[in-house]
Order: sequence, then C-alpha cells, then structure tokens
Amino acid sequence: MRWKNRPPGSNWGDFGPDDQLGRVNLIGREQVLKGAAEVREGRSFCLSLPLDLPGGNSLNPRRHPPRLEPTYRDDGKPVLNFPMVRVDQDSVDVISDDQVRITLQYSTQWDSLAHVGACFDADGDGTEEIVYYNGFRAGEDIMGPLSYGPQGEESACGCDGPHLSHAEALGIENMAAHGMQGRGVLVDLARHFGDERKLVGYDELQAVMQADGVQVEAGDVLVLRTGFAEAVMRMAGNPDPKVLHHTCSVLNGRDTRLLEWITESGIAALCADNYAVEAYPATDMQGRKSILPLHHHCLFKLGIPLGELWYLRDLADWLHAHRRSRFMLTAPPLRLPGAVGSPVTPIATV
Repeated sequence: MRWKNRPPGSNWGDFGPDDQLGRVNLIGREQVLKGAAEVREGRSFCLSLPLDLPGGNSLNPRRHPPRLEPTYRDDGKPVLNFPMVRVDQDSVDVISDDQVRITLQYSTQWDSLAHVGACFDADGDGTEEIVYYNGFRAGEDIMGPLSYGPQGEESACGCDGPHLSHAEALGIENMAAHGMQGRGVLVDLARHFGDERKLVGYDELQAVMQADGVQVEAGDVLVLRTGFAEAVMRMAGNPDPKVLHHTCSVLNGRDTRLLEWITESGIAALCADNYAVEAYPATDMQGRKSILPLHHHCLFKLGIPLGELWYLRDLADWLHAHRRSRFMLTAPPLRLPGAVGSPVTPIATV
C-alpha cells in the first residue's frame, strides 16, 4: 500500500490499492445498457465547442488556442496541397498532411485524476507529501521538469526521457481505455437562473432537480448547463474576461452539503459547460484550505473526473421539449499516455 493515511471522506483503496479510475469504475456494463436504453429517437448532439474557443488566452494565460500547421518533408517543404508529381512524374495525387500544437485543457475537456493533488500526510509520519488520488506521488508517478516540495520549494528533477511531463499513473489514457460511455443526466441551471452569476450549492441544485423531476443514480454522469459556453460562442473567439468571470452559475465548492451529496450520489463523473465547474477562487475561509475545493473533493478524494466547457444548449432545449433529462453519453478522451487532461468531443444520443 502506497499510503497509511487516506484523506477523511475519501474512497482511496475502495477499488483496489492500485486503482487509477476512481468512480469511473462505476461505469460498467449496466451503465452502458442504461445509457443505450435512453436512445429512442436516434438523434445525436455534439457537446463540444469548436476547439479554438474560447479564443486567446485571457481566461487562463497558461493555455493557448491550438495552432495548425503542415507537416514537412525532409527538404523542408510543407506537405499541404503538395503535388506528388514532385515525387513521381506520373502521379496525379495531391497530398495534405497537418499537425497541431494544442493545450490539452484549453477548450471542451476532461480533467484526469492527475490534474489536482494535495499536500497531505499520506505516510502517517507527520510530514506532508504531494500526492494525488489513491496516494500516487509527485516526482514518482506524476513527473515534470522540476521537483516541488509541499512548501513550494523546488529542485532539479533529473528526468531523462522523451517527455517533459508524464503521468506514469492516473493519466488520461486510463479513462480512454475504459470507454467513458454510459448514461448522462442533465441539470439545466441556465433555464432557472439565466445568465445571472450565481453560487449554486446543495439547496439550489436540489431545488432545480426537484422542479424538473431529475433523478441521479450511482454510475451516472452528471452534466450541468449554466449557459457559459453559449456566452463563449456569442463572443466568437474574442472573449471578454470581465464579462465571463461574472456570468452564469457556478458550483459553490465550499458548500459541505453539496460535497456530501456528490459523495452519496455515486455519480461517476461531473461535467459542466463553464470554466472550472466551480467558483474560482472559492469563497474565502480561514486557515489552510483548497482554493479549488470541489476539484479537491472530486479529483483528489473520490476519483471523480471533471469535464469543463462542454456545449449543452441544443441538447438541453431538446430534452426540455421532450420532458427528459437522461441520454446516452459517449465521451472518450484521447488515448494519450501520460497526459493530465484531454480535449473531448462528447456525443449525446437520445
């Protein structure tokens, strides 16, 4: 066992000492069949933004829009609209071949369980370590070009490999191999709260679910529409951060009853159409704390992956018109070993 202490309220070890899926384990055959049972019309909805949105990097200065460019031949010539007659004088073919430089969590995305860890005394010796879900370790299982300590100190990593960063455990490829297909359940906060900036806690979430007759069961993927991605779309690649940071609903990660409900509900994943799902930074509190308490609760403690910046308007309108809230969800990330996050093109089928 890689840990002696597990965080209070966590499920570390419940799915096995080496588990890397967390609550995604609950998406099994039964959940796939439940999802398939929601397909009655044979209609599908794309739940992804165009991956070049929001546009710019004003929402997060570390994250940049994708850049497309051609691949290049050995002689340096770009392979785009490339006439193969230059290779074979009898060829009629024209070839285009491209590549992309992409920030994996720029647009519609999954957060893997390697995305957020914590400083925590997992060894039970009174000293904190940087650890992730199920006790996987920074510097051993999640590797980067620098080694950081729990007080922010840094040292040379000494990494020697083909990657500058690599999640040897908890990488996004685990979700991809599992499949990420099951039953989604939509809660339409935007229909009730509009574009108002609103902290949504347990009471508000339950009121909306009760009003709309929404029921969530263990293994479901909970999907929240706030209207944020629709505002992003209206800005057409020129986002106004002053507007976006003060619009639409966000979950209140400081609401302990909300976090307890997430634990008790058995949801396998939590997705939203907004940036970060929860309010960031969270409302202030005294003492040592997580500034992303919902991320801490879901990713670090329970192994619940988070989806962000999903586009939900068309699906939400259809479900509302047909008095439904459930659908089949197919949302595998890229099977990119060692990645911490991934773009995704989720598909809802009804």
